[in-house]
Amino acid sequence: MNFAEARRHSEGPRFHWRAKESLQHGPKKAGDPLVELETEKVSYELESAFTGILTRLLAHETAEVPVGEPLCEIAESAAKTARTKK
Repeated sequence: MNFAEARRHSEGPRFHWRAKESLQHGPKKAGDPLVELETEKVSYELESAFTGILTRLLAHETAEVPVGEPLCEIAESAAKTARTKK
C-alpha cells in the first residue's frame, strides 16, 4: 500500500517521521522505515524505496499532504547532497 492508497481509506492519514534528515544520521537503505502513517483503519510504516542520504523533509507532520506529493528528498551520496545545497 502506498500513500495514495492510504488516503482513500480516510479523511487523510496522520504521519510521524521515523527518520531524520542530515548527513550525521548516515545513509538510509532501501527498506528502512521513513514515516509511520496512521488512518482510521490502518497503521503502517512507509519504507524508503531508495538507498541514500535523507536530505530534506518536505512535509510537516501536521500538514495535509496531497496525493502524489513527495514527502522527502533522498540523495544518492553525500557529494550530491553538497552540490544541491549550493
